[in-house]
Amino acid sequence: MADLRAKGWQVLLHRARTQWGEIDIVALRAGCLAFIEVKARPSVLAAGESIRPAQVTRIMNAAQALCAANPHWTYDSMRLDVCAVLPGNVIEWIPDAFRQY
Repeated sequence: MADLRAKGWQVLLHRARTQWGEIDIVALRAGCLAFIEVKARPSVLAAGESIRPAQVTRIMNAAQALCAANPHWTYDSMRLDVCAVLPGNVIEWIPDAFRQY
């Protein structure tokens, strides 16, 4: 999360639980609200492949529930990102990772 803050993100929630499941990180920067799924994997490809369509649906439902529960959040856009933590603690960010769904 220090990496996020260093890039100007305000972390709103960490391990946010909803009836649909958990969102790893919810962060806001310049009007963009990001729901971030963190995956520790050996490669970016492995991180992406580890997220199945059912999990995408769960994350989307959880994001919607969090927005409804936090009407005070002010944002212009929202997206679902993946943060891949690779060997050696290398972080690869995939913004708007679920656009295809």
